[in-house]
Amino acid sequence: METRGSIEGVFSSSSKARSFRAQSSDLCFLEFTNGDVEDVAPAKIQVKSYESVLPYVGVSCLGAVLFGYHLGVVNGALEYLAKDLGFAENTVLQGWVVSALLAGATVGSFTGGSLADKFGRTKTFMLDAIPLTVGAFLCATAQSIETMIIGRLLSGIGIGISSAIVPLYISEISPTEIRGTLGSANQLFICIGILAALVAGLPLAGNPLWWRTMFAVAVIPSVLLALGMAFSPESPRWLYQQGKISEAEVSVKRLYGKERVAEFMSDLDSAGQGSSEPEAGWFDLFSSRYRKVVSVGAALFLFQQFAGINAVVYYSTSVFRSAGVTSDVAASALVGAANVFGTTIASSLMDKKRSGKVLLLISLQE
Repeated sequence: METRGSIEGVFSSSSKARSFRAQSSDLCFLEFTNGDVEDVAPAKIQVKSYESVLPYVGVSCLGAVLFGYHLGVVNGALEYLAKDLGFAENTVLQGWVVSALLAGATVGSFTGGSLADKFGRTKTFMLDAIPLTVGAFLCATAQSIETMIIGRLLSGIGIGISSAIVPLYISEISPTEIRGTLGSANQLFICIGILAALVAGLPLAGNPLWWRTMFAVAVIPSVLLALGMAFSPESPRWLYQQGKISEAEVSVKRLYGKERVAEFMSDLDSAGQGSSEPEAGWFDLFSSRYRKVVSVGAALFLFQQFAGINAVVYYSTSVFRSAGVTSDVAASALVGAANVFGTTIASSLMDKKRSGKVLLLISLQE
């Protein structure tokens, strides 16, 4: 379900990573040429890097939370909203309510990267808040199946855009030394969003109209995302690519502190001058150069879907009820909690030697 932003991220992240690789070695060299061999500086510079970027990563992760929430909110609410809107016996229309989100997400994921390149990362987040907010509002106030589907479609466009720009923004503002850890935050917060949606369904048994509140809750993080991004620094890399050098320096200062501006800008200069490799477009995905990598990545995500996780996210409450589980919504919430727990464990082990391959093999055997 997170596949659409991921393939785009493969090609954007490769160019991003090149501009940061020489960072530690450059700092050591600068210290050596100044005659201070013993006081190698990277440790001093890293002190502010860790803490100063976390609030902005947290704001961007609201997009990931919304991704997970909109995926999971229909799980417990579907039966109740179907009765309220008069299509409880029509499984086809229920399927449309579920799948309209995915249709919108497909559109959003293909446009998110282009919007981010044209308008910038933070402005794209603010634009993304529009379909997220309007979609959640329409779902919460729907009096007909048509309004509900439109609301789900808009919400899907919003989460599709989020799937593209959340990992992009995080990777571009994260210091090299913790980029892997912060990069895994996107997936973790998606799982947290799913868990939040499942927990939000607990009052449904006592209040059948609670499903409207469940959808309305999504308006709050959507608004907070827009407000937070209005005060967040733009990606220094994007500003540099647009020729806005002075603004890029200001952004670096906000993210890492003034002591890192010169080094960071020099690194961007080196990356811009040293990279002669053209950017990869969508049609390049099918070229012989990328075919193997794309095939492996696509196959991994395909196998993930075959594992049935989407069916669990959308229909676990109904499945538990059919199996005779009394607390069906609570059981679904426990499934969501297990999802968060597994993601947390995987994130903590991801950067260890060869653990990524081992974790992948273990997960495919489950």
